[in-house]
Amino acid sequence: MDLLLLGITVVLTFFGLAMIASVSVFESYQITSRLVNQGIQETPSNSFYLWRSFIHVVVALIAMGLTAVIPYRMWERLALPLFGATLLLLIGVFIPGINAGYGTASSWIRIGFIPSIQPSEFLKLTLIFYLAIWLQKREQLIGTWKEGFIPFASVLLLATILVALQPDLGSFLVLSAIAVVMFFVAGGNIFHVVLGGGIAAIMGLPIILEKEYIRNRFRAFLRPDDPAIAETIGFQIKQALIAVGSGGVFGVGYGKSIQKFGYLPEVQADMIFSAMAEELGFLRLLIIIGMFGILIWRGYQIGQEAPDRFGFLVATGITTWIAVQTILNIGVNLSLFPLTGLTLPFISYGGSSLLANLMAVGILLNISSHSVYETSRARHSRRHARKMATR
Repeated sequence: MDLLLLGITVVLTFFGLAMIASVSVFESYQITSRLVNQGIQETPSNSFYLWRSFIHVVVALIAMGLTAVIPYRMWERLALPLFGATLLLLIGVFIPGINAGYGTASSWIRIGFIPSIQPSEFLKLTLIFYLAIWLQKREQLIGTWKEGFIPFASVLLLATILVALQPDLGSFLVLSAIAVVMFFVAGGNIFHVVLGGGIAAIMGLPIILEKEYIRNRFRAFLRPDDPAIAETIGFQIKQALIAVGSGGVFGVGYGKSIQKFGYLPEVQADMIFSAMAEELGFLRLLIIIGMFGILIWRGYQIGQEAPDRFGFLVATGITTWIAVQTILNIGVNLSLFPLTGLTLPFISYGGSSLLANLMAVGILLNISSHSVYETSRARHSRRHARKMATR
């Protein structure tokens, strides 16, 4: 098992819990005050998001432990039913009574007493499984038009169009990146890779951009001082940059953020990087970014050392997912990309995101364990063969 990958993942997860404890106090007080007014809770609390995040961490770490010990080849047998199940869950977000939309997007479902979940987070993982088994079966045909590109483009559109309808720009971009990278490393024609990504963009982006608030995100990115959005989305971007700039080199200190007091919306979720920059400063943030870099490097290395093609493709897909989502989230916080609503892996508040991320890391750890075992067995076989040859 890759202990470096495991150690970095656990450190980032508990670091995220510590940051949520710091930056969510105002939002926690606000939401619990509303619960008090509704007679649901007796007194306001500053730790609403902290305790919920703690439960998320416990459940997600248990799930990571399970996926780390389950042989990864089992996912090869379950790839199709799991992919189909997540597609059905995605359809569920459009069904009244099941839909549990928050904010502007319809991305969550709630069934009975089960906590709300975001199916698009788990689709990232099941799409990786399905593409891995499909790509390894068509290894010799991937470069062709009829047997390679057409089926690949169909799967990509099926997954991304449902996400675009929610609309979920961030997940749309991550899913597209996962599929395109996996297709390319499996031997896909570069022309087909570009064409597939282009078709997904042409089909999906117009659907996403039908929503005015999505168009306003792009408008705010290009013209943050536009009077029509200066007090809404433009305000959020400006406050994020103020938080980043206020942190300077060394930060204002843990727990001393000013922007978290109602100035920076979703500070515990997709905008947590800005609050981290304010409290920790540039130098400490470099450590966190460096840890993400090592995690991504180890993920791709595990893929290169995987004992079979399925393990290679799964490890590549998972690592691409974490890498692209991390880059997009940081880019949004630094105003290098329009708002997407994506969480920062392992750190942002979000149960579905954390659960899916840690399950994926558990699978990486299992692939790594099998790689070590296969290498050890091969070394033992060579040593045994040399002994037999000298007799």
